[in-house]
Amino acid sequence: MANHRLRALFWWIRWSKKEWAIATVGFTLTIFALSFISSSWRDEDSKISQPFDFNSASDFVGLTLLHNAKDRGAFCLDGSVPGYHFQKGYGSGSDNWVLHIEGGGWCNTIASCSLRKNTALGSSKYMERLVHFSGILSRDPSQNPDFFNWNKVKIRYCDGASLAGNPESELKNETKLFFRGHIIWESLMDELLSIGMSKTRQALLSGCSAGGLATLIHCDDLKKLLPETATVKCLADAGFFLDEKDILGNHTMRSFYHDVVLLQGVAKSLHKDCVARMEQSECLFPQQLIRNIQTPVFLVNPAYDFWQIQNVLVPHALDSRGYWKNCRLNIHNCNQSQLKILQGFRNSLLRALSEFQNNKENGMFINSCFSHCQTWMAETWHSPNAPRIDSKTIAESVGDWYFNRKVTKKIDCPYPCNPTCVHMDFTTRG
Repeated sequence: MANHRLRALFWWIRWSKKEWAIATVGFTLTIFALSFISSSWRDEDSKISQPFDFNSASDFVGLTLLHNAKDRGAFCLDGSVPGYHFQKGYGSGSDNWVLHIEGGGWCNTIASCSLRKNTALGSSKYMERLVHFSGILSRDPSQNPDFFNWNKVKIRYCDGASLAGNPESELKNETKLFFRGHIIWESLMDELLSIGMSKTRQALLSGCSAGGLATLIHCDDLKKLLPETATVKCLADAGFFLDEKDILGNHTMRSFYHDVVLLQGVAKSLHKDCVARMEQSECLFPQQLIRNIQTPVFLVNPAYDFWQIQNVLVPHALDSRGYWKNCRLNIHNCNQSQLKILQGFRNSLLRALSEFQNNKENGMFINSCFSHCQTWMAETWHSPNAPRIDSKTIAESVGDWYFNRKVTKKIDCPYPCNPTCVHMDFTTRG
């Protein structure tokens, strides 16, 4: 299974060249790693209205389209109905919920959003009808010791703005694109509350990459919707995007976020105090978001996030002579000069987390791996070969934090000190 997922990653890299030309930051790898599951269900006329049979022993979970979407005006970029995958909890986990928002980058122009609406990241017409629940969504106790029997929801991502776009900005385009991310979030929460989440005792909102950013945006929103007696916490995986200059001294990511915020009306979904005192797009960066979140948050982030290295620090377009090519594909290929720059990027991450680290309710797991999302796959979430810090896997560390077993603020030593790391190698295609 792991090799199959990695092959899917490599396939996506080859496929994605056209997308990079249209949008600098484009789509994240993680979604397409999940997309190896059958494409044969992608029938435009297929409308799934009933949940999957959760009494099955299978960990493949069916797609449910939002029942109230049309009445609420909750649409994907192309106007199709958003979806989610739900697996019912049992036993001691019957009243507990894990929500996981998938990632998939963002679109910052009419052109890139128009391209995106013809994919699973912009339309439910192209979404896999079955997805495999593993890692934090697994119901195998050996793979997911603390959350295996909870109600679990995988939230599909089809708006291109981390579930934060608003329809007022649709008037600016003439291509029939729907910017309804925030309405999708609200409609989905209403539906989940109606099927049992309103009685939750414990809840964990999580997300990967752009879904991790969405988790930070909506963390306090979820807390307000659930019973006051409920324990509610949030986990952002590889969602801590840095407002750092690239190797030529440009603020590539800040410029990109500026365009996303302007195009999709994201400012309305951001913290009002932040938007009032600084440029709107800066309030989309996690370093600003975490300053205003009242709900406890756990951050899982590799210090050498390959997505940020490849798209924020060293965008492909800036390496016309190929000096960074081998380093971008495999951290083991980086020379000393390049490693010095990567260590500087790591130092910037740690500085950005200094205030967050001082909050006793928060937790973190910052390992020194050349990786990206690590919670959705058993191989990196919790397995005999999973990355560890102080002999603890990510799953064990998150569990310790969530259940207050111990303070969990783990920061790894610099690369290449951790032999347990799972480093991605994009030089191997197969």
